[in-house]
Amino acid sequence: MASSSTSSSVKLMLLLPILVSYLIVATVGNLNQNFDITWGDGRANILNNGELLTLKLDKASGSGFQSKNEYLFGKIDMQLKLVPGNSAGTVTAYYLSSKGSTWDEIDFEFLGNLSGDPYILHTNVFSQGKGNREQQFYLWFDPTADFHTYSILWNPQRIIYSVDGTPIREFKNSESIGVPFPKNQPMKVYSSLWNADDWATRGGLVKTDWSQAPFTASYRNFKADACTWSSGASSCSSTTPSPSSKRSSWLSQELDSASQERLKWVQKNYMIYNYCSDTKRFPQGPPPECSA
Repeated sequence: MASSSTSSSVKLMLLLPILVSYLIVATVGNLNQNFDITWGDGRANILNNGELLTLKLDKASGSGFQSKNEYLFGKIDMQLKLVPGNSAGTVTAYYLSSKGSTWDEIDFEFLGNLSGDPYILHTNVFSQGKGNREQQFYLWFDPTADFHTYSILWNPQRIIYSVDGTPIREFKNSESIGVPFPKNQPMKVYSSLWNADDWATRGGLVKTDWSQAPFTASYRNFKADACTWSSGASSCSSTTPSPSSKRSSWLSQELDSASQERLKWVQKNYMIYNYCSDTKRFPQGPPPECSA
């Protein structure tokens, strides 16, 4: 009996890491558990047992989803594959946002284009309802050919946008010089695919070609290392046990020297618009956070 019991214990010990690993993957990767489809009348679908989410746009309507959880600081990753072919007029929006008239928001928006022309990755940061902090980029790959990881790291000191682990933008906390920073309002993750041919492609000059519809954007491998917000309290509050070293790392993370060099490389070679250098828009000089 002792031998049989020992054998069972050994088998259980061998299986336990596999079972734990499976549970972690299922919790992180299952889109059914993390998101609610909010609009689109059947144009949005969660497929493959929660491994894949697709949004569709046709002439009648687009579609969208939002996260079940609210977050107050975190590192949010999602893999996207954007609308292929002639995507002019379409916008795939992927962002964090709070509610109310003085909302906070951290935006990725992907502006479609004619076949063969590059997508424009549009970023913006809203704090206390004020945005107008746009930076736009081309990408160094075709974002429609495969999935790529788009990440937002948001902590009390800074917001870092990254693509496949390469930082493309940093927005620092400049409260010391009077610039509000998103740090008090919990935000949900949102995404939508919609028609914006009145402005998106060359200022609205290129219209959506509905003969190409339905347009489809795809999502997978969502991951949130984040402080969730529920019933007015954060999962990272001081009343909970001290955060893990992994959580601590993103709560205080900043760009190291190698990451700063990659950021400079992206901004030198792929940035196509920076509000900080738009003298026509800001003739009296750039906003204060630009020099922070």
